Amino acid sequence: AALRVVRLAIGRLSTFEGIPHPYDKMKRKVVPAALRVVRLKPGRKYTKMGDLANNVGWKHKELVDQLEDKRRAKAETFYAKKKAAAALRAKAEEAAAGDLAKVNEVLAASGDLAKVN
Repeated sequence: AALRVVRLAIGRLSTFEGIPHPYDKMKRKVVPAALRVVRLKPGRKYTKMGDLANNVGWKHKELVDQLEDKRRAKAETFYAKKKAAAALRAKAEEAAAGDLAKVNEVLAASGDLAKVN
């Protein structure tokens, strides 16, 4: 009975090289409960799917590593731009704090809790 359950589970498993169409444009999320550091006891052995596939004949490890390095570089430049924009916005908010104080008073008086930043 247990073997049958395992076979059914493996039958439902779908794996992809890369990120398939509908998911490639979606924001990536982290599921904390699924992290290796949370799920495995310290000292347990583990492997990565890419390493396992490479050991049994998968021929695209170098390509995927190269594309992953490229993705990391793009993400790093995006994050640097995002940080710079956030710093610029904070500086602009600080500069306009005097003008916004009057607007925030009017909003608070009207019962709207949202502040203008």
